[in-house]
Amino acid sequence: MQRFYEVMFIVRPDVADEDLDKLIAGFEQTVTSGGGAVRSTEKMGRRKLAYLVRKFSEGNYILLTIDADGALVAELERRLRVSEPVIKFITVRMDEEDKRLSKIKAIRATRKKLSAIQTEPAHPAPTPAEAAPADSASPA
Repeated sequence: MQRFYEVMFIVRPDVADEDLDKLIAGFEQTVTSGGGAVRSTEKMGRRKLAYLVRKFSEGNYILLTIDADGALVAELERRLRVSEPVIKFITVRMDEEDKRLSKIKAIRATRKKLSAIQTEPAHPAPTPAEAAPADSASPA
């Protein structure tokens, strides 16, 4: 069963652009040869890491969005784990996230917006006609 995943991995900052392209192409080849499909590949560029990872304070971020089954994702994660230039990676199953978000949107669509409900004020302001008799009751 094909599912939708996002795989983000961080590559060492000292890797050349040509080597980075070869590395990404190798991971894409792993996905396509295993029966999956690569939806998109996004190089997010070099960014500062929140903490030191393998003595690096920066890394090149790459985001792969793929359609694959669980066995193929396990193989891709194994290759990411043993690849020397990759210092960190994470895989997120996005079809569950999409399902959760669509459920929340459906619940929100059924609720009435508070700004759309027009309520009458609890104490209406007195009209000038009601205020006039109070003035005529003053002693002469």
